[in-house]
Amino acid sequence: MTSLDLVASNLLSPPILAFAFGILAVFVKSDLKVPDPLYQGITIYLLFSIGFKGGSSLSDERISDVIAPLLGAVGIASLIPLLTFFVCRVILRFAVRDAAALAAHYGSVSAVTFIATLVFLEQNSIKYESYVTALMAIMEIPAIVIALLLAQVFGRKRKIKWNDILHEVGTNRSVFLLIAGLVTGALTGKDGLEKMSPFLIDPFYGVLTFFLLEMGLVAGEKLKDLRLAGVRLIVFALTMPLVQAWIGIWMASLVGLSQGGAVVFAVLAASASYIAAPAVIRNSLPEANPAFYVTASLAITFPFNLTVGIPLYAYWVDLVW
Repeated sequence: MTSLDLVASNLLSPPILAFAFGILAVFVKSDLKVPDPLYQGITIYLLFSIGFKGGSSLSDERISDVIAPLLGAVGIASLIPLLTFFVCRVILRFAVRDAAALAAHYGSVSAVTFIATLVFLEQNSIKYESYVTALMAIMEIPAIVIALLLAQVFGRKRKIKWNDILHEVGTNRSVFLLIAGLVTGALTGKDGLEKMSPFLIDPFYGVLTFFLLEMGLVAGEKLKDLRLAGVRLIVFALTMPLVQAWIGIWMASLVGLSQGGAVVFAVLAASASYIAAPAVIRNSLPEANPAFYVTASLAITFPFNLTVGIPLYAYWVDLVW
């Protein structure tokens, strides 16, 4: 398939159409709203489900096969915040606090974009490694820590409470649910997967579609802030994912991942966090401007990756693999 075919296939999938209608609902001023308790429940379901499925498959893997990709994941999560900070500080001339905040968001990963990638791969019959959920979970933490270190070294005088930061990131809902699902799936194996499939696996696609309707509503609200972001931030939020995706593809080739695994690596590298990173930055770098880091990650990079980025990165991997 050509890149245009992959993009068209992705855009016409039910989850992406639901996301688009969520954005549309905001701009036509619909009173559509997903109740917060329902949204929280769906989030718990999706994260635990994807972790459980990955853990069940992981039970058949040898540790030696997983070490290199895990190290590669840590490498990506360490390299990208350094690159992002340099670009934001030296080229785009952001203040240290805002450059560090953006580095934390773009070095960390988006769980929703990751889940959408797995659905895309399965729809296109592209196989990927069973342990990619573990890669996603481990990539949440290093970038945030490195970004805060950069903020402290280059611009801050007040000491950061590292124990609190590590606890907050490590016990973050997304990370905790993914790890809980991963461990549960790994310990129960194929037998557990068979028993839980009617609840955790079979309804997954429909639940994801409904979830992305809500994410469209959230992204639509944030799109209103684009006028505050400025041209440089918009260019950054559209360009950096492309650069980061190639870093992911390069790393995937180094650690010996399959074509599907390389797509996952590319998307993880290109994605930006809008759950774990904002919570930490809001507490640890309160002087950083949320109009920059939330708007860039949630209103620009997230929709771009979800609609165009995933199939584009898959096409790039197909070209070089």
